[in-house]
Amino acid sequence: CLVFLCFFSGMEKLIVCPYKRPNALCRLFCFPWAGGGTSQLAQWGKLFSSSVEVSCVRLPGRESRLKEPFAKDMTTVVNEITSVLLKELQEIPFAFFGHSFGSYISFAVALHLKEKYGLEPFHLFLSGAHAPHSEAFLPLKTMPISDAKDEEVLKYIEVLGGTPAELLQNEDIKKHLTLTVREDIRVLQTFSFEKAETNIPFSCDITCFNGSEDKSRDLEAWHDLTSGDISFYELPGGHFYLLEPSNETFLIKHITKCIENAGL
Repeated sequence: CLVFLCFFSGMEKLIVCPYKRPNALCRLFCFPWAGGGTSQLAQWGKLFSSSVEVSCVRLPGRESRLKEPFAKDMTTVVNEITSVLLKELQEIPFAFFGHSFGSYISFAVALHLKEKYGLEPFHLFLSGAHAPHSEAFLPLKTMPISDAKDEEVLKYIEVLGGTPAELLQNEDIKKHLTLTVREDIRVLQTFSFEKAETNIPFSCDITCFNGSEDKSRDLEAWHDLTSGDISFYELPGGHFYLLEPSNETFLIKHITKCIENAGL
């Protein structure tokens, strides 16, 4: 009973699933961007059919986990997600969707699941992210985030977009968002993935999305990481193209089609 309670409280903290689908054929786990919470992606649950249950991962330091200390490194993040979700992931097929920072977390979790438990998503949907072993990823690893002033971090947030201007008028929200983005990037910088010459880590299909006005990403290098099919889509907009209703509709339709084609 105590074990169940611990598991339940861990699940309640980590996972937001407002639209439960007890008869789902598969689960889609969403991983938000740096500084992001669960409000956007958790709502995707109502846009899919009853055969897909959508959950969003909530990291410490935000929303109902506001009082918890931020994760210090990627290993801590991956271990928490894996230990809480392992039972669920063994029940029915699952897919991951991540945007930006969330893409790297979803990749790191998928890698850990494959290496340690022989489990893998049937599809990885990755958005606004370089392949983690590519040269293009290196500048993210060396961003001087520890020494950056709050104003510089805030400028970075404003340039990326995705945060309503009125939220940035609120000093408390602005301060917390700046801190959260800084801590999330710090976690990202602890992640390193070296692709072994002969080892292709995944066999699942991968779809990569990017905004047409966002900086170009090294998407081609994702080819190295799976023996499955890989496809690329560029949608109109900047880094937060996915917040546009028409693009969101495209994503939901595309993910649905991939799930149907997986023949679960």
